[in-house]
Amino acid sequence: MREKILEIEKLKAYYKTLKGEVKAVDDLTFDLKRGEILGLAGESGCGKSTLANLLISRKPPLHYISGEVKLLGKDIIQMSKAEFQKMRLRNISLIPQYALDAFSPTKKIGAFLGDLVQQHGIKPDQKFFAKAKERLKLVNLDPAVLDHYAMELSGGMKQRVILVISTILDPEFLIADEITSALDVSSQRFVATMLSNLRNEGIIGSALVITHDLSILYQIADHIMIMYAGCFVESGPTEEIITQPRHPYTKALLASLPQVGIEYKDEKLEGIKGTPPHLLEIGEGCRFRERCRYLRPECEASPRREQVQDEHEIACWRWKELGSDQNG
Repeated sequence: MREKILEIEKLKAYYKTLKGEVKAVDDLTFDLKRGEILGLAGESGCGKSTLANLLISRKPPLHYISGEVKLLGKDIIQMSKAEFQKMRLRNISLIPQYALDAFSPTKKIGAFLGDLVQQHGIKPDQKFFAKAKERLKLVNLDPAVLDHYAMELSGGMKQRVILVISTILDPEFLIADEITSALDVSSQRFVATMLSNLRNEGIIGSALVITHDLSILYQIADHIMIMYAGCFVESGPTEEIITQPRHPYTKALLASLPQVGIEYKDEKLEGIKGTPPHLLEIGEGCRFRERCRYLRPECEASPRREQVQDEHEIACWRWKELGSDQNG
């Protein structure tokens, strides 16, 4: 059995506001094995990026409530800032949402990269930049990019540079938060494929890929986990989640995606009716119940997490009777 890189148990993390606490991540449990790419999907506001921020920074107004988060067996929640800083870039690294805006407009890419690794005790010498140039070639970029300013690069080129920078110290765990959302379709496919290649080459150990786009995850993820309104919904092997979804929300997400070879005149896409619940005053019960066509009285109680089959889990009271077809 492969080593677990990341172990999360009953994690709760809320945002403090003047009106109360927003339960952005509520009782979340999962793990990530070495060499695995886990895709995390769900609508905007479901808690995906909150989870990423909690793992990498935990800046106010986000604050930890309870639960365990272990990276390589170490409790990173209780760890001091100085100790956690030593793990950044080497053991854990993040490609953040809106990363295309992270570059300094007054520094060339090489200088930006050099300053960054110096903060982690790495000397940006000739040997280091030889490695950086090889990594740029790996993502189909000319090493001369190091002598350019970010404004001189296209969006796709900048995203590939960010991919190189975030993985330059060969992190054992990489978090990629919506890294394809600002790119055209061909650039999306290339960046997603390169992330998979970096794993295959052993440059990164494992990755958590956060996105609302299940089609991207279908290309690169080994497993997919679905979140809704801060809670776990369903998880399992990618092929199984895409072809045999069990939760009504997972089915609704898939039904809202266009399918190859099917024209709009033949079959219209279905949107998910309603809006996600407000997480400020959320109570007990299935959080998807107000939008679910299969609502029953038992849904007023929070569903327990059950095993559909090996590695496929779900939190739904009615999954056994609903079957596994995408249309429910």
